[in-house]
Amino acid sequence: MQIGVPRETAPRERRVALVPEGVARLVRSGLEVRVERGAGEAAFLPDALYEKAGARLSSSEEVLGTDLVLGVRRPSDESAARLRAGATLVGLLQPLAGGDLLGALAARGVNALALERVPRTTRAQALDVLSSQATVAGYKAVLLGAAELPRLLPMLTTAAGTLAPARVFVVGAGVAGLQALATARRLGGVVSAFDVRPAVREQVQSLGASFVEAEVAVEGAGGYASELAQDEQRRVLAAVGRHIAGEDLVITTAQVPGKPAPRLVTEEMIRSMKPGSAIVDLAAESGGNTSVTRPGETVVAHGVKVLGPLDLAATVPLHASQMFSKNLEALLGVVAKSGELRLDVNDEIVASMAVVLDGRVRLEKA
Repeated sequence: MQIGVPRETAPRERRVALVPEGVARLVRSGLEVRVERGAGEAAFLPDALYEKAGARLSSSEEVLGTDLVLGVRRPSDESAARLRAGATLVGLLQPLAGGDLLGALAARGVNALALERVPRTTRAQALDVLSSQATVAGYKAVLLGAAELPRLLPMLTTAAGTLAPARVFVVGAGVAGLQALATARRLGGVVSAFDVRPAVREQVQSLGASFVEAEVAVEGAGGYASELAQDEQRRVLAAVGRHIAGEDLVITTAQVPGKPAPRLVTEEMIRSMKPGSAIVDLAAESGGNTSVTRPGETVVAHGVKVLGPLDLAATVPLHASQMFSKNLEALLGVVAKSGELRLDVNDEIVASMAVVLDGRVRLEKA
């Protein structure tokens, strides 16, 4: 079986699907890996490292002609049209996004596995690209926010007096939120967090943060948050609104799979915050958790900076690629047997991830 690793072409994308160490392990297992020339350059992984690992440096055409194409992002229509019949494409394919990528792949006889649809099970944990990349995003969000504040995060005692620590509030205690809490705490901030899932309280407290109560207990399938009823939404907004006024830095991470991001920070809440405070909205790409978020932009509202960063994991391309690569290696452990690709829909992982199989688009199983 030949594996192909293309050079990513999406705007802002600097990651690569496989790093040289991963290539070396796959080559030792008897697989042939073709890497497009320059695929790792943006992640500071030169071609020479891939050659040393045993990869065959190839053209885009050669890579897209392999049996299994491993990418980070959804391919362009032009690239998708160059995949050969019978091949399998793996990546963050945004299966619910606009366009007819899946239909085009099905018509060409190309199978597709969407990494966003890895099930939230213990067995699939090592394949969970969303969690690994959210770890990077949560870390980077705190650094971005800290850079925008007019104050330092830690308490400092100096000859000029004592500086009080900054207060950091994280809305949404999933993987990104917990990493943001840990990072803010390491930088010396006084940290707190809110989440509608009561099960995360102990995780929040274990990081030295206080947990903000809202008398709401909502948890969807697989440990994700689910949509709130109207009364629950009112209680959430009241809890967040009471707490946010005294905070210096707010990181919002709340998302519901397949739905627009919930609006948890209103303009009235932003008005209540101290001038010079900052909000980093990690849900910007799916609409944002604040009422003023603009994806990819920084907005100043009532003296508060509201950042809507996109593709934060791609801004830390080396470590993000290393984790992404390990996730894909774990996936190959499930679908590649004795050097052959086997997509068995009786396997819950394949059943969840296979959005195109045997000429048919399958989105009925989330």
